[in-house]
Amino acid sequence: MKRITMAVLAIALMALTIFAPAQQASAEEGKLGLFVNLTTDDTWAASKAIHFAHAKALKNGHEPVVLWLNVRGVYLADKKRASHVPGLMRDAEKSIQDMLKDFMADGGQVIMCQACSNAAGLTLEDYIDGVTMGSWPVVEKYLFDPNMKTLSW
Repeated sequence: MKRITMAVLAIALMALTIFAPAQQASAEEGKLGLFVNLTTDDTWAASKAIHFAHAKALKNGHEPVVLWLNVRGVYLADKKRASHVPGLMRDAEKSIQDMLKDFMADGGQVIMCQACSNAAGLTLEDYIDGVTMGSWPVVEKYLFDPNMKTLSW
């Protein structure tokens, strides 16, 4: 029994020695992208999600970084709907729309859920400049990309 336990431990140690460097090398080759599923129009939660996607992921070299605004989240990019300045950005006097514009200016992507936009009575013309109207092929290519991680807010 002792020999079997020792053999299993030896095999496990060999596997770690062989595969750990390969995993580390693949992580160092490039950073994974991030797909953020944002479903709320609550500006506190939304500002946290946008800030995380922008300051933590995008500015640290992850790419692509995508915000998918769906359900009530579609209201965040409505240019007719002013948002108050959330606590996180109060000192900078940035609204949610300002945060989204800054995110896109730095290379982030904002995709609107087409079905949710239709349900909310919003069209691409209602949104701030730079957003993309989503469709299944647009969202699917990010959602199922093995080099992307998904986060919901």
